[in-house]
Amino acid sequence: MVENVAFGSAVVRLERAVLDHLRANGDSSLGMAGAIGSQVKMQVDELWLLGNIRDMEIDRSLPDAIMVNIDFLGEGDRGPDGALVAFRRGVTRYPRSGDRVFAVHDSDLAQVFATDARSHIEIGTVYPTKGVRAALFIDQMLSGHFALVGSSGTGKSTTTALILHKIIDKAPEGHIVVIDPHGEYDSAFRTRGVIYNVDNLKMPYWLLNFEEHCEVFLTSEGVEREIDKDILAKCLMLARSKNDVAHSYVNLTVDSPVPYLLADLIGSIDAQMGRLSQAADMARYARIKNKIEEMISDTRYTFMFDRSLVADSMESFLADILRLPANGRPISIIDLSGVPSDIVSVVVAVLSRIVLDFAIWSRRQARRPILLVCEEAHRYVPAERIETGAAVRKILERIAKEGRKYGVSLGLVTQRPSDVAEGALSQCGTIISMRLNNERDQAWVRNAMPEGARGFLDSIPALRNRECIICGEGVTIPVRVRFDTLDPELRPESADPVFSKLWTDVGGEADLLKQTISVWRSQSLDAAPNSPLLR
Repeated sequence: MVENVAFGSAVVRLERAVLDHLRANGDSSLGMAGAIGSQVKMQVDELWLLGNIRDMEIDRSLPDAIMVNIDFLGEGDRGPDGALVAFRRGVTRYPRSGDRVFAVHDSDLAQVFATDARSHIEIGTVYPTKGVRAALFIDQMLSGHFALVGSSGTGKSTTTALILHKIIDKAPEGHIVVIDPHGEYDSAFRTRGVIYNVDNLKMPYWLLNFEEHCEVFLTSEGVEREIDKDILAKCLMLARSKNDVAHSYVNLTVDSPVPYLLADLIGSIDAQMGRLSQAADMARYARIKNKIEEMISDTRYTFMFDRSLVADSMESFLADILRLPANGRPISIIDLSGVPSDIVSVVVAVLSRIVLDFAIWSRRQARRPILLVCEEAHRYVPAERIETGAAVRKILERIAKEGRKYGVSLGLVTQRPSDVAEGALSQCGTIISMRLNNERDQAWVRNAMPEGARGFLDSIPALRNRECIICGEGVTIPVRVRFDTLDPELRPESADPVFSKLWTDVGGEADLLKQTISVWRSQSLDAAPNSPLLR
């Protein structure tokens, strides 16, 4: 029975004897009747009002009753047979004190989670039912961005792969770019996407804008850095202007993605340095020149600074990375595991900016929406304002705020949501939360969830692997989901090592060391294809 009513919630008294009877004799949803996170319904005229149980306590004046707080979720019509039909989010009418409260059946939940005509993907089963399917609405989820959060080991990578596989099934000619810092997704999308790593990425250095050039070539800080930036800007502009391609553009700037020769950049620095008389000033130029020559000579950076990348390959590079056309393989996996750590953030910044810039400058052409998925998002958009990695943080926050206007969707995957910049996460319209053990992370999810989902919060630390709470634009109402099992050949290589088994293996150590050292020194996983390490 309804006791008290507010605009978004109500206090309800439930009879313990009735609950015990429902749990013993009902379907799977009735087996959870009265539990935190379960649903109840109330009749209001010709409508059914659906609510979610947030918390409960014993009514000490009536020991056989339980007092619970209900958050309203939405309403549906009351059909001829009394069933709930045509459910929709939001509340237009409210119950009155004294109105009866009813348990929700599986058939009711099937109506609540019916997908109607909206494009969707089915990802699992609504908890605690056994047959009600849980769906994500593709257009709503992608147009409003999404975040997938969960502690390490809860199955985030497998869940990400599941969602992406389902999207590919629905849209085999889509355009998806995945930033993969650990090389986990190669096995998951080997036949359905294209894998890029340091051996085949071939990302031309001249695609970097000025800010990204500064992160790569400048080592100074404070006032000295500002002076060095002026020097680099002048020399970079001179180098770009020497290319014949530059003469075709009226508005050539230091940020224009126009090819230039590294030799011309170094030559410009030498020319400027030759006009100086002060040794201190010359040292600044020499410092920048030495850093550029260091990057050129270091084979770890060949994928970006190889001299052969001077050709105007922008069209082919965009076609490959953005899957234009997709040709049935709509996903690009950017494996960053072999990229030197000091340049990873710049690589992510360039790739992310290319996605957004392409969307901006092509908006008068045929539209090609792009999904950018960023694994380990806390590495690239940290909550703390630090100088290193400023370019990647800036572009990802811009995509989060403006990307939807140009057809760019952002998916942030992280095990530490509290360490991700609030400006980026707050723009995610759909939150997929797996188990979180840290109280700060739980607090972030609590703040991100709408009122109707608060009853789920206590279950987040106790979720099993491959379970989650989903709320936001991508679902009808907040829901707890058990994910479908993904076939082994479609899973990422993210499983924890089985120490008890692997530590019983012996033999072949000499060959393993030899092959590993060969790969290590060459800085290429393809250097020793028969290595036991790669099997």
